[in-house]
Amino acid sequence: MFPEYAERASRLPGAVVWTKRAVVGRTGGGAAGLVLPDGCMDLLWTEGRLLVAGPDTTAFRPGPGLRGPWAGVRFRPGAAPALLGVPAHELRNRRVDLADLRPGAEVRRLTERIDAAPDPAVALEELAVRLAASAPPEDPQVRAVVAALAAGRTVAATAEAVGLGARQLHRRSLAAFGYGPKTLARILRLQRALALARRGVPLAETAARTGYADQAHLSRDVRELAGMPVTALLGS
Repeated sequence: MFPEYAERASRLPGAVVWTKRAVVGRTGGGAAGLVLPDGCMDLLWTEGRLLVAGPDTTAFRPGPGLRGPWAGVRFRPGAAPALLGVPAHELRNRRVDLADLRPGAEVRRLTERIDAAPDPAVALEELAVRLAASAPPEDPQVRAVVAALAAGRTVAATAEAVGLGARQLHRRSLAAFGYGPKTLARILRLQRALALARRGVPLAETAARTGYADQAHLSRDVRELAGMPVTALLGS
């Protein structure tokens, strides 16, 4: 039904539509099937179910009941809470049925419609577009926080740049991203480092270019956030 994994840009700004075929057999301890923290939340479909993936603080490995096939819409950091009407921290490190967040009869109709669609990923994206159309406008301060932290600015510099005090920034971050700005900065830095390393940049240079103290610091962060050594993650 779906390729092993594929993604494309969504009609929603900054979002990604992705598909993944079912996991067959044991996933083992490698990186196959592993979902790394990325600061994002996803709207998910698998046959007969619509779910929401909350923001992760550590790597997530789907269990036997979550093996797909899957279609998903991954929203950019901070965008999903307004669409779903729930603060991100309430969904941190969780996968919940959409029916827990919206009326059950509505979700059953939506699920049946996507189940019957020729391309469930297209139908799921259409649902996300409709949710976005009826949601409050995205907070420009939230966008500015993500941009600053993704560029490697410190939390203090980010707070000053967006005009928020430290406590205000922390509260806004919990609601928008599911965790505080320090955690978000760490996750975004990890994603920048992995993108460089996957392009073949040596780990020592990757660490230096992404703000780690040294390669050992990068390796510790990967192990803590991904649950495995950086060489195993990149080699899988």
